[in-house]
Amino acid sequence: MPGPDASQHALRQAMRRVLLATLPGILALMWVYGWGIALNLLLSGLTAMGVEALVLRLRRRPLTPELNDGSALVSATLLALALPAYCPWWLTVTAAACALLFGKHLWGGIGNNPFNPAMLGYALVLVAFPSHMSQWPTPPGIGLLEGLQQVFGIHPPADAWAGATALDSLRINSSLTIDELFASHPAFGRFGGKGIEWVNLAFLAGGLFLLQQRVFSWHAPVGMLASLFIISLLCWNGSGSQSHGSPLFHLLTGATFLGAFFIVTEPVSGAKAPLARLLFGAGVGLLVYLIRTWGGYPDGVAFAVLLMNLGVPALERFAEARQRRQAT
Repeated sequence: MPGPDASQHALRQAMRRVLLATLPGILALMWVYGWGIALNLLLSGLTAMGVEALVLRLRRRPLTPELNDGSALVSATLLALALPAYCPWWLTVTAAACALLFGKHLWGGIGNNPFNPAMLGYALVLVAFPSHMSQWPTPPGIGLLEGLQQVFGIHPPADAWAGATALDSLRINSSLTIDELFASHPAFGRFGGKGIEWVNLAFLAGGLFLLQQRVFSWHAPVGMLASLFIISLLCWNGSGSQSHGSPLFHLLTGATFLGAFFIVTEPVSGAKAPLARLLFGAGVGLLVYLIRTWGGYPDGVAFAVLLMNLGVPALERFAEARQRRQAT
């Protein structure tokens, strides 16, 4: 069995690889939305590290190695990438603080959290501040100075800078066909959300790097993507005005690949057995489609992950029972 030092070193290495793998997605998001993503990352990272240090002090635990293991920074990074660019500074700070407090330390710290910390922080501010969480900038976003003014509430941009996303527009659409939406609506690109198609492909590249590095197994990502593809294919009713979108649209829109490779693979709150991981990912993919299509929120990755976190014990028992049956 590896000792504590070896385990901490392995954890730090894994977290560094995860942060490295987010770089293509970060650059793609900045290309689409501008400097708002960098501001999110800065505010979320500083808040997470500050809360981590404060809680460790209050619990009378040494700052190292937990403060240096990278887990808080990874949670802050994933949360920042999920939040709307140029959201108010206090919203980012609140989300990051809630992620660390209620998603991690409330349960005893790293290794004990039953819920994905980043998604818990995201879901809390989404429920509490829905209007701010729906203000996604229209590509290519706004300039750095205007962005700082928007984030800190100094002087919001005079012109309309935010608009409905592709998922929002498709969910409320009742008159235009899919072809008309793609041809006329500024939020739609060639196959999915404008610019977000490339963001998803960038996160796919980062996810494939993590797979190659064996940071996690293929089961949860493949389960989520396959489930989302199959259910969207079965429910796809063409390009009419009542269409819910093609499988390609659902794969290349929203936080699909961020969720598949960076969220459902979280090792503590996710499943452990290979079969349980596969079923966990499949459940997330199914719930994402149901929430996107008939729910009250346009994307649904956060709620899908949190709901499946509740089902992890049952999935583990099912996988263990199936393994015992196969062994006899």
